[in-house]
Amino acid sequence: MTTRTVNLCFHGIGVPDRTLEPGEAPYWISADLFHAVLDEVVGRDDVRLSFDDSNASDVEIGLPGLLDRGLRATFFVLAGRFGSRGSLDHDQVRLLAESGMEIGSHGMDHVPWRGLDDARRRRELVDARDRIGSVVGRAVDEAALPLGRYDRALLRELRDLGYTKVHTSDRAQARENAWLQPRFSLVGTDTVASVRTDALGRQPARRRVQGAATRLVKRLR
Repeated sequence: MTTRTVNLCFHGIGVPDRTLEPGEAPYWISADLFHAVLDEVVGRDDVRLSFDDSNASDVEIGLPGLLDRGLRATFFVLAGRFGSRGSLDHDQVRLLAESGMEIGSHGMDHVPWRGLDDARRRRELVDARDRIGSVVGRAVDEAALPLGRYDRALLRELRDLGYTKVHTSDRAQARENAWLQPRFSLVGTDTVASVRTDALGRQPARRRVQGAATRLVKRLR
């Protein structure tokens, strides 16, 4: 029997302390919602948590909330934002790692990885991973796709580069040990009830089939 996993992804929590990029604002949630979702998933072995975008709220709000409940998460950080206003610095990323959290790569500059030229592709897929690894003092082998975009060529290159898991934004439940891991990103309009219905509960058959078809198209294009 295939074990299903629910991947919940957080971005910003509370009030941002930097100028947001276009399209980022909907992915900031209140601290109250964040804590309520954590309370909802405590004790659920089928739920995995992650954070994208290197926001300072990862350490200021996210880390204490996790530790208070004995939870763990993977933080996909942006090497190009280290030390910028409102973003994680080197010491904060090390603190996450020393607190038992996993650290992955979200690239360098928060740009989609599809269709990059050779220099930009190396910067995002290789140089960013190396920089993050040098900060935490260990190899980084998981990635989260910026803006959730991917295609066959990108996935093949990520496999060739040795990434052991790649995380998307496809809003579907995942197979526990699959290399490609879809996630549900929380948004500001979510509630605990919507998270229960849309992510944590059993998905309707029609939605599962439609989602699988969409992901197949992305993988094959």
